[in-house]
Amino acid sequence: MLDKIQAGTSLGAAGGPGESSQAKTSPAQLLDAARQFESLLLSEMLKCIREASGSGWLGTGEDAAGDSAMALAQEQFAQALAQNGGLGLSKVIVKGLERAKP
Repeated sequence: MLDKIQAGTSLGAAGGPGESSQAKTSPAQLLDAARQFESLLLSEMLKCIREASGSGWLGTGEDAAGDSAMALAQEQFAQALAQNGGLGLSKVIVKGLERAKP
C-alpha cells in the first residue's frame, strides 16, 4: 500500500521545463494522499488489535492461509473506512497542508 502512495503522488517532483521545483498539487490529489495515509494508519491499528487478541477474529486458530486472508480483509476494510470518512484524519491533514502552502 505504501508503494501506491509513493507512486501515486509526486508532491515534490518537478513537472517539466519552466515549472518551479515543487509540483502543483490539486485539492483532489491532496485529499487522495490524505485518505491513503489514513487507510494505512487504520490498517496498522486493525493489525495491532488482531495480534493483541491472541486468537483469530473468528475464534479459530491461526494458520498461514487465515493470516493472509485476514491481512487482505483488514487492508480492504481500512481502505473502505478511509474512503467514507474514517476517523476524519484526512480532512484535518488536507486543511493543515492547505494552510502550509506558500
